[in-house]
Amino acid sequence: MIVEQIWTANAWRNFNYLIACRETGEALAIDPLDHEKCLAAASKHGWNITQILNTHEHGDHTGGNGAMVAATGAQLLAHKNAKDRIPGVDRGIGAGDVIRVGKTVELEALDTPGHTMCHICVLSHTDIPALFCGDTLFNAGAGNCHNGGHPSELYGTFASQLAELPDRTEIYPGHDYIVNNLEFTLDREPDNDAARSLMEAVKNQDPGRALVSNLAMEKEVNTFFRLQSPTVIAKLRQSFPELPDAPDAKTVFLRLRELRNQW
Repeated sequence: MIVEQIWTANAWRNFNYLIACRETGEALAIDPLDHEKCLAAASKHGWNITQILNTHEHGDHTGGNGAMVAATGAQLLAHKNAKDRIPGVDRGIGAGDVIRVGKTVELEALDTPGHTMCHICVLSHTDIPALFCGDTLFNAGAGNCHNGGHPSELYGTFASQLAELPDRTEIYPGHDYIVNNLEFTLDREPDNDAARSLMEAVKNQDPGRALVSNLAMEKEVNTFFRLQSPTVIAKLRQSFPELPDAPDAKTVFLRLRELRNQW
C-alpha cells in the first residue's frame, strides 16, 4: 500500500489522500477537495484513480467529488446513511465493509459517529495499520460536533473503537490542526512533557511534509485520550467546580469537548 498525503494549503487546512496498489497502480482518493492536486499527484505517479471515498458529508470533504468523477469516472463511496446528503454515491459503506484497491490494498470501514452521524474511518489491513480518520480524530485533538454530530457519540467512538486499535496504528487526519491542538493539551495538562516536546518538533513544520503520528503517541499528547490524568481532572474542576474528585471518563471527555469549542 502506498499512501500519498496531499496538503491543500487552503484556509481549512485540509489533507487529502491517495492510497495506491503497488501492483496495479489503481488508487483510491479520500476526501479529494483539491481535485487538481490529487489528479496531478496521481498523474505524476502513473496511478489510475478508480474510487473516491468521502469520510463524511461536509462540503470541505465532498467539494471535489464532481470534478474528480468527471476526470476519472471513479466510483463514489460514502457512509450508507449519507446517500441523501452526498450526491452521486455509488456504494454505501457500513461497519466492517471492506474496500479493495487493486490487488493488494484492503481497507476496513469503521462506523465512527460523533463529528457527524454519518462518518466513517477506514483502517488498512497492513502489518502497520493506518487509520484514515477524516474529522473524527486529529493529531492531538478530536473533531467538533457543531454540524450534525453529537459529543456523546464522539466519546463512544473514541472509547469503544479508537482506543482499542493497536498502538502502532498510524494516524492520517482530515486537517492539520496539530499546533493548536497541542496548545489546548498543554493548557489542560501543563506538565505533559511529551506534548511539550512534540510542540517544539512540529511548531514550524511544513504541512506538506507533516508528521505522521501513531495511536501510542496520541495517547500521550491528545487530551481526549487522557481522561484519567490527575492534572487534566484538577484543571477541569477549576472550570466546572461541580465535578466530583473522580469524574467518570465520559464526563471528562464531554467537558473537555465543551472547553475546546471555545478555544
